[in-house]
Amino acid sequence: MASFNEILQKNALVLVDFSAEWCGPCQMLAPILKEVKDEMGEKLSIIKIDIDKNQAVASKFHVQGVPTLILYKNGTQVWRQSGLQPKHELLKLINSHLS
Repeated sequence: MASFNEILQKNALVLVDFSAEWCGPCQMLAPILKEVKDEMGEKLSIIKIDIDKNQAVASKFHVQGVPTLILYKNGTQVWRQSGLQPKHELLKLINSHLS
């Protein structure tokens, strides 16, 4: 399996979803992210990181609350937001970074 950094470097657009099983908004976000992935296809990779199982990664990225979404373009962070995001906002954001 590819490492986190390899995925960020290999894929043009990567959306990282920091979440937790006990988090209500995280559960609501999961089907939204599935729909976003279905619409974006190969143009977008989505990585889901459970903060309880990956505390070191969550700490490294200074994740204070969940869900926290971070969008990377060519390995560089271009956007970060905590909280539930509507599908249309995510699609607009992702499409604005396609080039």
